[in-house]
Amino acid sequence: MKALLVGECREGKLLDSTYELFGFAAKLGAETAMLLVGREGELPSYGGTLYLADAGKYGEYNPDLHKKLVLAAVEREKPDFVVFLHSSYGWDLAPRVAAGLKVAQLSEVISVVEGGFELPCCSQKMRRTVKPAGAVAVLTLQGGAFPGVKPGGTPQLQHLDAEGGGGVTFLGYEAAEAKGVDLAKADVIVSAGRGIGKMENIPVIAALAKALGGEMGASRPVVDSGWIEHGHQVGTTGQTVSPKLYVACGISGAIQHLAGMKKSGFIVAINKDKDAPIGEVADVLVVADVMQFVPALTAKLAK
Repeated sequence: MKALLVGECREGKLLDSTYELFGFAAKLGAETAMLLVGREGELPSYGGTLYLADAGKYGEYNPDLHKKLVLAAVEREKPDFVVFLHSSYGWDLAPRVAAGLKVAQLSEVISVVEGGFELPCCSQKMRRTVKPAGAVAVLTLQGGAFPGVKPGGTPQLQHLDAEGGGGVTFLGYEAAEAKGVDLAKADVIVSAGRGIGKMENIPVIAALAKALGGEMGASRPVVDSGWIEHGHQVGTTGQTVSPKLYVACGISGAIQHLAGMKKSGFIVAINKDKDAPIGEVADVLVVADVMQFVPALTAKLAK
């Protein structure tokens, strides 16, 4: 079994998330080759075959040309899977490649399971297991679903070229306008999940955040319910954070939330369900009713 991994560069730098592709390949037990549109001075720590296309010539994103580059690498490697990150680059390019190969595409893979791949569905509230019907498939991986793995070594470079032009001119990147609190800079974050019960309980969690000298975060269901502004959301569709201390209050631990906070220095989870997925990444799991434990903890810290 072989996987062609499609790495990503941004503003001339290899994205750390590229190493999640190797984590997926290790889980799958697949041989690997990689394609990267980048520069020779910024290559992954990887001893396998690396097809390198010059970003100075092809741009960091040109969908028509990059599709040709991927198809050229596929022709050489004959992989079983072509694997992208589920990023703005991946979710745009992957379906183009799948259409070019006339094969199936599976979006936002979160796990490799017996019988296929696990994907989220129903707005991330459920999961389904899917197995491609054909011999080849194109996949995108949900951010943070697989660990970043550095195989080590020096790439065996093969330069790749494509002919023709494209209908898109890449102009550059535009930073999103900063709104609300910048959780990425916080040393302490206390986040509220659906387990707090109702909007009226938000101040209870905010009080704990204040007592700890931190900022308040939230899971997607809390934001979607309108209990707090989107600027507080942690996860793949919110902010990615790595505070020294992360306290999760009533958060079950959906993959997209874990991806946004699992690099925290120390994680405390408060949940009445001892089997909640967040317990797998927590350093301390407090099995208790959030709305009983949090006020008691806040009061103790105030003394």
